[in-house]
Amino acid sequence: MQALLTDAEARGTTLALRTRVRGGRVYDAGVLLELESVDSGDFFFLEAQEVVNCCGLAAPRVAQMLGMEEIPRAYFCRGSYYALQGGLKPFSRLIYPVHEPQTSGLGVHATVDLQGQVRFGPDVEWLPNEIRPGKEVDEVAYSPQQAIAYEVDTNRSKSFYSEVRRYWPQLPEGSLVADYAGVRPKLSGPGEPAADFQVARYGKLVNLFGIESPGLTSSLSLAREVVHLLGAKSS
Repeated sequence: MQALLTDAEARGTTLALRTRVRGGRVYDAGVLLELESVDSGDFFFLEAQEVVNCCGLAAPRVAQMLGMEEIPRAYFCRGSYYALQGGLKPFSRLIYPVHEPQTSGLGVHATVDLQGQVRFGPDVEWLPNEIRPGKEVDEVAYSPQQAIAYEVDTNRSKSFYSEVRRYWPQLPEGSLVADYAGVRPKLSGPGEPAADFQVARYGKLVNLFGIESPGLTSSLSLAREVVHLLGAKSS
């Protein structure tokens, strides 16, 4: 990511962190954004010829702020990971279980980091729309109280043992410890067939909805698709 940022800055890009989108509108000549500095609380406006909304969990909310009407419903799914302790290193590569039809994840698979540490995950834990009173998942995930969205439920360890033992029956009891969790945006809900991510154009605005893996891992291909859409004439 640092190398990509360096390439972008060499071509005139400016990276502005801790800046929140508060509203705006799409019009024929471009997009007007209302922004807020998280640090100072100052509001300001930015007028752009083109805007790419790749805001992850918040992409549907940002699209709605900018006046887009046909927005896919957002579902949020927490995936927890458990680390293998005790110095055990049973695998030297990724292990994926056979995917089960009509399920929303890739199964509890094994990942190996550069130090040889093995982790298992993610599982599928559907989150309610409001994870705090009056606050939806994407609002909390980007707030100072974000920890509540990424808590690992230690009570889920039992299901991890049963899932991992499908492909590693020798997993010792008591060898898994809660590690970390992530929240992924989905365009299909519990019990529905898994839906792919979407790249949707709205005038001078291009939106990326439901971007999880494999969307994240094909990000450069998606970037080329976005550039292609922005180069096309408005419909």
